[in-house]
Amino acid sequence: MITLSDLYHVLTAVVPLYVAMILAYGSVKWWKIFTPDQCSGINRFVALFAVPLLSFHFISTNNPYAMNYRFIAADTLQKLIVLGVLGVWSRISARGSLEWSITLFSLSTLPNTLVMGIPLLKGMYGNDSGSLMVQIVVLQCIIWYTLMLFLFEYRGARMLIAEQFPDTAGSIISFRVDTDIISLDGKEPLQTEAEVGHDGKLHVTVRKSTSSRSEIRSHGLNSMTPRPSNLTNAEIYSLQSSRNPTPRGSSFNHTDFYSMVNGKNVSPRHSNLGFDEEAGSRGYPAPTSAGIFSPAAKKKADIGAGGKDLHMFVWSSSASPVSEGGIHVFRGGEFGGGTELSIGAHPKDYDDFGRDGFGFGNKGGEGPVLSKLGSSSTAELNPKALPVNTKATAMPPTSVMTRLILIMVWRKLIRNPNTYSSLIGLTWSLVSFKWDVEMPAIVAKSIAILSDAGLGMAMFSLGLFMALQPRIIACGKSVAAFSMAVRFLTGPAVMAAASIAVGLRGVLLHIAIVQASLPQGIVPFVFAKEYNVHPDILSTGVIFGMLIALPITLVYYILLGL
Repeated sequence: MITLSDLYHVLTAVVPLYVAMILAYGSVKWWKIFTPDQCSGINRFVALFAVPLLSFHFISTNNPYAMNYRFIAADTLQKLIVLGVLGVWSRISARGSLEWSITLFSLSTLPNTLVMGIPLLKGMYGNDSGSLMVQIVVLQCIIWYTLMLFLFEYRGARMLIAEQFPDTAGSIISFRVDTDIISLDGKEPLQTEAEVGHDGKLHVTVRKSTSSRSEIRSHGLNSMTPRPSNLTNAEIYSLQSSRNPTPRGSSFNHTDFYSMVNGKNVSPRHSNLGFDEEAGSRGYPAPTSAGIFSPAAKKKADIGAGGKDLHMFVWSSSASPVSEGGIHVFRGGEFGGGTELSIGAHPKDYDDFGRDGFGFGNKGGEGPVLSKLGSSSTAELNPKALPVNTKATAMPPTSVMTRLILIMVWRKLIRNPNTYSSLIGLTWSLVSFKWDVEMPAIVAKSIAILSDAGLGMAMFSLGLFMALQPRIIACGKSVAAFSMAVRFLTGPAVMAAASIAVGLRGVLLHIAIVQASLPQGIVPFVFAKEYNVHPDILSTGVIFGMLIALPITLVYYILLGL
């Protein structure tokens, strides 16, 4: 039976977290103490130092030789069940899609174990439950977040291939990615060069767009969208997670732009797109990295005796077929003339990639008007050539796709400080508990001084993030209700079934169910924001989930204790 003393211990562990979050929220929303730039600096400190060191502290002090393998098996089985169900659903259902599968997997299986789970479960079930939460954190950092990166990069690779090689993807036998590209998330326009070999197969090189580089040089950073960090979790909380970001000032000359489209009926709208004056004098806007998908029609390169063709395109999935809104400019013809500009939303012909594959009646937008590219390329980007159902689109061989995706995932992981904190912490725990080696005091105290602040700073940063959002429920009430049901009902239900299946009983079963009912994890939201896959849903899950997490977990705690 749950006593008042038990509830007091739980509140003692959790209420201080809410105090830090509320203070941060009020410092921005009510008292105007911090500016958005200052909030971004705090978030960056949390991402680069506080959270990785906090993770290292917990992992390095956990005995890996005393891990509860049955508990770990239950957690792993829950995630495998959800993955299997979502995989079947995406294959057989008309509403199934890769994007929704990723989002639903995050919502149902990846709770906020590090920040909320450890103190909350310790207050409920004692210190032993804290060690179980650390074991879950280790698996999340090393296995499940890596799997999510793999799925996101797989999505990016499929979009890149479907957009640039709709008819010839099956002939691609190799990819080479320049070292300065660390992701296919589409935040920066990319360029592909397809060289036809003697065997008639395509050898593709992916590099950063030269047009985007010149745009950055001509404009500087003032007129451009802030570039993403090379560190996966560097911007652990985005300043804008809504799909309707607040307007910003811009150097974009709207009058000149409207005159370029020769009287086309385009309603004025705010833009954060940079504009190259030299390009504008030639009659077309230069491609930028601020949300423009810019296929650059290039002339055939004279390769020489080999007679091979070189085809070059520019790709950015930040304004890809799954992006919503924004100005999308397609230029046809060669540089000499025949320029044609078309404005409109992107097509909905990419059900396998589109975020609206699972509809709630809040979709909108009109069809596109895309100009045909005047290019001799065999992979010409003609929207009519793209199939309505991309599931039937031919893709490169599995080995080629796997190698491409593994390269990108590896580049992301080696730039992620949480990867190092998890691996080094696990390595140290294996050594220290095996041979009873203590960490030197000077090193331990250097880590402790920041890791001790990590929990409070993470909650403080979350409060800043909440205060900077235009709406707490960014994705709409119906989608928010659905996501909360997945988070707090489906996740615990699957965990209960998996735990019973592997033989968990008593307190361990209660711990497994309660930890599955924790609010949405922060890192999955970071990935969703970076790859532009339902960031509004995940941000709502983080914010709203944190607000209702305490009463919901208390309800589970009380019901399981009856």
